Amino acid sequence: MSALLWALVALPLGAGVLLLVVGRRADRAAPGVALTVSAVALGLAVAAAFRHPSARAPFLDGLPMRLMVDGLSGLLAVTVTAVTLVVLLFSAAEFGAKECGRSKSGRPESGGDEGRARFFGLMLLFAGSMLVTVTAATLPVLLMGWEVMGATSWALIGYWWRDPERTSAADTAFLTTRAADLGLYLAAGAALASGGGRNSSLSLDGLTRAEEPWLSFITAGVVVAALGKSAQLPFSFWLSKAMRGPSPVSALLHSAAMVVAGAYLLLRTGPLLDASGWGDDVVAWTGAATAVLLGLVAVAQTDLKQLLAASSCAQIGFMVLAAGAGATTGGTLQLIAHAAAKSLLFLAAGAWLTALGTQQLPALLGAARRHRTVGTAFTVAALSLAGLPPLSLWAAKDVLLAGALERSPWLYAAGLAGALLSAVYSAKALWFVWRPAVARPDARRIPAGAVRPLVLLALACVALVVPAFPPVRDSVSRVLAASGQPAPHAWEFVLSAGLALLAAAAVWGWGARPLPLAARAKSGFADWLGLERAAHVLLVTPTMGLARAAAAFDDRVLDRAVEGSASATVRLARWTDDVVERSVDGTVGAVAAGTRALGRWARRPQTGQLHQYLAQAVAAFTVLAVVLVLVR
Repeated sequence: MSALLWALVALPLGAGVLLLVVGRRADRAAPGVALTVSAVALGLAVAAAFRHPSARAPFLDGLPMRLMVDGLSGLLAVTVTAVTLVVLLFSAAEFGAKECGRSKSGRPESGGDEGRARFFGLMLLFAGSMLVTVTAATLPVLLMGWEVMGATSWALIGYWWRDPERTSAADTAFLTTRAADLGLYLAAGAALASGGGRNSSLSLDGLTRAEEPWLSFITAGVVVAALGKSAQLPFSFWLSKAMRGPSPVSALLHSAAMVVAGAYLLLRTGPLLDASGWGDDVVAWTGAATAVLLGLVAVAQTDLKQLLAASSCAQIGFMVLAAGAGATTGGTLQLIAHAAAKSLLFLAAGAWLTALGTQQLPALLGAARRHRTVGTAFTVAALSLAGLPPLSLWAAKDVLLAGALERSPWLYAAGLAGALLSAVYSAKALWFVWRPAVARPDARRIPAGAVRPLVLLALACVALVVPAFPPVRDSVSRVLAASGQPAPHAWEFVLSAGLALLAAAAVWGWGARPLPLAARAKSGFADWLGLERAAHVLLVTPTMGLARAAAAFDDRVLDRAVEGSASATVRLARWTDDVVERSVDGTVGAVAAGTRALGRWARRPQTGQLHQYLAQAVAAFTVLAVVLVLVR
């Protein structure tokens, strides 16, 4: 069974690396290879979800590499591979790898000359690293998948690397998530310090056995890393920058990879949050605040992809809320249903961006009428996002809000407010795309190959409502080992659906008139709460100021000190050469002269005449005899 799990994670990773190594020579074969690999990976993920395999390999002393598929990771593995396959089907129709969008001037975006093998290789590597993340049983393995996922997201967001704005956006997203990722290193260090490395090999399930204060350090590290990866407050702004990447990248990034990785980690470590005594409340209220505030940000947007990005933060906020409230079943159902809806919305936005050359809502008037199939699929996903019955996110949201209601009525009210805002921004997007069409003589045709994946995802948005109701919901809870969770009452379904319907109807009736919130708070909510500016003021500017001060200290103080020391050393060397060397040379010369004189004196008795040697011997013995007589 371990071979099944190794194959599941190694296949996309290996194929991705191979395409990247081969490069442009594999451009023609890359779409077919990627589709084949993702289809096989989906089959392996389904098999793993049923068989729950585990794998183990030596890694570090006392820290083996361990992978495991249980109920939660099995469902996530199927979701990741299924969404990856659909997104790659769309990309193979030459939207993602060639001209996934146009520039603001209306001309096709630079991208047709980019390497297709690089695109598909990075997408496979991205999906494979997410599979490692969801199947990791220990912190070291989780960190490896976590880091590779962050690196490949940077490469995919900056896929059009010739555009400085896109590479800058990729840098912002990467650095923001990397700053939050330090939390996982803190958690791993605290787990080792607490003895976790000896007792449980840093097992995710064994983190709750740590004692204080290490337990709080582990919890804080996990929470910070998860909130950063999932673009929750206060890290949300990086997801706005990620919209610079191709639309298929956004579809996978927002739906089944990276951005939901933090929510998955919090759902996985729910017992740790509860054991800490404070982690569950912090996570729940952070998720609720993100659902509300980023919902307002989505309402204020006039750019379709920015609206969808803010809605991703808000919708993932519900998953984070579920993790804090202990509503694992509801959070998992929300994650799966959101993956189908959000990937469809981004792919449809990418199709319109390619066909019409814009993603601004006022310029997308009638886009759904012009492309009926795409518009219908987009409508199904948007209505699901709005929380309207009988679509998937309507029921999934109520399942997790039932857990919030049991914990706190105020938490439930905040979640309900976030759900209401979901209806507002979803209806706003629908109003624009369904208005009478504007004449667009330069519009391009959307290939049928790009439409079929959208239809599949629309069907999934309808079908995924079934797991939110008994008896399927009870089966999901058993698979997740989360039995005994509160179930929503009928009035909760009716209340949320009624509020969503009223909000959507109000927005539709309001029409083109600007929403009061968007008009009054354009510089606030439309600018993503000013979070990026706040990060620059609170972190970037002080850090750069310290760096400049350190550079000035280095240039003005340390450099001068080094130069002064060097000058003093040179002067000392010159003095040594002038004074000490002369004295040493004189002493050596005097010793040499004395030695030569002694040598000359020693050579004088050496005449070679025998009678002189005899006279010298007689004289020496006479002196010796006198000395002996005197001594005695």
